Amino acid sequence: MTQRFTAIVYWEDDVYVAQCPEMGTASQGDTVEEAIANLKEATELYLEEFPLPKTSPRLLTTFQ
Repeated sequence: MTQRFTAIVYWEDDVYVAQCPEMGTASQGDTVEEAIANLKEATELYLEEFPLPKTSPRLLTTFQ
């Protein structure tokens, strides 16, 4: 089963920073694409060490 995760990307100082709030992983890159690719790799490495438990799909929403 393919997992879907959220990437939050923003410009900080002189690089793009990408964070995955579900896993707590983060990375950076010179472009948005590079930051996301680096985040994907960091998250994959994290999940090799700390696999996700079998759970039902999660819903992401916002509220005030």
